[in-house]
Amino acid sequence: MYNLSCYNPSTFILVGIPGLEKFHIWIGIPFCVIYVVAIVGNCILLYLIAVEHSLHEPMFFFLSMLAATDLVLSTATVPKLLSNLWLGSQDITFSGCLTQMFFLHFSFVVDSAILLAMAFDRYVAICFPLRYTTILTPQVIIKFVVSIVVRSFSVILPDVFLLKRLPFCRTRVIPHTYCEHIGVARLSSADISINIWYGFAVPLMTVISDVIFIAVSYIFILRAVFHLSSQGARQKALSTCGSHVCVILMFYTPAFFSILAHRFGHSVPRNILILFANLYVALPPALNPVVYGVKTKQIQEKFILLFSLKKTQ
Repeated sequence: MYNLSCYNPSTFILVGIPGLEKFHIWIGIPFCVIYVVAIVGNCILLYLIAVEHSLHEPMFFFLSMLAATDLVLSTATVPKLLSNLWLGSQDITFSGCLTQMFFLHFSFVVDSAILLAMAFDRYVAICFPLRYTTILTPQVIIKFVVSIVVRSFSVILPDVFLLKRLPFCRTRVIPHTYCEHIGVARLSSADISINIWYGFAVPLMTVISDVIFIAVSYIFILRAVFHLSSQGARQKALSTCGSHVCVILMFYTPAFFSILAHRFGHSVPRNILILFANLYVALPPALNPVVYGVKTKQIQEKFILLFSLKKTQ
């Protein structure tokens, strides 16, 4: 039997980046810059899409969802990381740990689903251009949004209860800068096989299936593009997918690398894995608005117009 206090621990300790303690202040500077870029970039993107009627299209609506989710993803982890690195604030309450874990995993699964929705948007725009507005109606988009949120909430919420059932009597020191499901579960002295299997099943049910459907969408897109008669039409069609492909690569490539490194990279130093894990949750939210700002002509034009008006006032 375990003591009742084991099931309701008051706090956990996030150790930060072990072995690099004397560099914590310097490590925090680039993460602070990245976080500021993510906040400012995504807020500008949301503002432009909200006020510009020409951007009230399905693709930009999904992009605004991606920007909002990226704000959640970065805010769930980076502020606590900075307080740890700069202020030495290592304590986090059990409820705070569960909250951080939920929003971290929830926003990750939502991001993945939004990228799939955006792939479907590009598929319809290129393969059925004349039926685009009749297929992606406001009602269909609302159904997309509801299904994305419900799916993500439904698969991540059990993580909270799977952790709450565990006793934490042995140690409450988390060798990381943020709380994630399996990392916290491994601190328990009880059997965590259910946590491990569920933690393995969720990516299969969500992220892996999203990747497969995205790949299928782009197979159909490429087939349709190469059937176009002119080189100019092919280039124009492919250019509309450029920013989406860049964001997909930035999102999934580090994720799969991180998973492989944790599973098979036992020779990789722990502090390198932790640094990479933090870059993975901080960098894509900062780069996504930059990529869409550079590669999407409509956003680029509205961005330039916004700041040119500010200067003339």
